[in-house]
Amino acid sequence: MGEFVRIEPSSHDKVAIIRLERPKVNALNKQIGRELLEAATELEGRSDIRGVVIWGGPRIFAAGADISEFPIDGDRDPSENVDVLVEALFKIENLPQVSVAAVNGFALGGGCELSMCADFRVCGESAVFGQPEILLGIIPGAGGTQRLTRLVGITKSKELNFSGRQVKADEALAIGLVSAVHPDDAVLEEA
Repeated sequence: MGEFVRIEPSSHDKVAIIRLERPKVNALNKQIGRELLEAATELEGRSDIRGVVIWGGPRIFAAGADISEFPIDGDRDPSENVDVLVEALFKIENLPQVSVAAVNGFALGGGCELSMCADFRVCGESAVFGQPEILLGIIPGAGGTQRLTRLVGITKSKELNFSGRQVKADEALAIGLVSAVHPDDAVLEEA
């Protein structure tokens, strides 16, 4: 399919995997946004697929946006960098299939936003979630403020979004950000 996003069959009948694979840390850029949108659009029309797992691989889910694509001169509109990702996340969020984010390693910024657009999130014991955009002087731009609030409540969402603090798997489970925590090597199969 795409260079960094592809649809893979799973070991379970009627389940497809949306696989991110952009070395080194699955940084999200415009191309990944376009490829996620293409994958979701294809899966949306497939009646043979009943479940979709979003997976970044055994080491890292997605470490956030590729900041090398951010405007540095202040003259360009930064929305051009997130519009396609926002569209892709809405498409994934509204898939007719049940969707599960299988999170290994880091799910930060846009990666956390991608995980939150799935119906469920399961993660490995070493997973780390966060919205660290504030540390760059910006706010989550791909729906993170709204989705995080719906999942963990307004107070916890404000704390995480205003501070940029990251949460480990056990806290993510305790606050309702994830549904389950599994050994790292079992995350994909459990999802």
